[in-house]
Amino acid sequence: MLTIDPKSEKTALVHKYILGAVAPRPIAFASTIDKAGNLNLSPFSFFNAFSANPPILIFSPSRRLRDNTVKHTLNNVLETKEVVIGIVTADMAEQVSLSSCDFAQAVNEFDKAGFTAVKADLVKPFLIKESPVNFECKVNEVIALGKEGGAGNLVICEVLKIHINEAILDANKNIDPLKLNALSRLGDNWYGKATKDSIFELEKPLGKIGMGFDNLPKEIRASKILSGSDLAILATSENIPAKIKFVLRENKTLKEKHILAKELLSQGKAQEAWQVLL
Repeated sequence: MLTIDPKSEKTALVHKYILGAVAPRPIAFASTIDKAGNLNLSPFSFFNAFSANPPILIFSPSRRLRDNTVKHTLNNVLETKEVVIGIVTADMAEQVSLSSCDFAQAVNEFDKAGFTAVKADLVKPFLIKESPVNFECKVNEVIALGKEGGAGNLVICEVLKIHINEAILDANKNIDPLKLNALSRLGDNWYGKATKDSIFELEKPLGKIGMGFDNLPKEIRASKILSGSDLAILATSENIPAKIKFVLRENKTLKEKHILAKELLSQGKAQEAWQVLL
């Protein structure tokens, strides 16, 4: 096993492994403005949602590793205490990458990368027309995590208004992840996106308490065929179901039962799998 001690390794190496492992990460497309009225637009993958009441988003413009300088975005939010955060889609990938270049302070990345600035309702920074979701935010606080290259600066943003393109909504007015087509960041030069093959639904075990692995029968828990995921499905049941007459169970060896149960679990048939195993 490779073991890394951050205190004894170069920051660039620590940065490489953290970003490679903590993935995929959503991307905040931060639209800001300085006191002189210059627009700025830059992507940040140190980003996520942290609260719904109050609605809080946090992104982090890190100090540059090469020369310990900071991005214009950080200076702008410290000056104005406002930001618009747009969600980045896979269709925008090349343009977003272009916007991340270290342009001079007065250069407008909206123009450089071909994005459309739209006046916001409550804050001075502009919405990004091409982003399917825009969050108008006030900056509650900026927390500097260090003074050396690689140190983050947590920009704590309280959402004042949300703008959602209705084209990404399903029939129930929920955001459809495939229609959203969000771009994500991984390590090195890798990016990700939501496709039918890369996402799946998993029902949350709300309203019930699963029995857990420790209460599964020993012969099931010790199976060489059922995976950890298979066992977790069984262990989500509140209790072991009562054994009933079940044709698929008859005249099968233990190995054959486990193979069949695994197949049933892959089809979402947990109760049938239980009956095979009992």
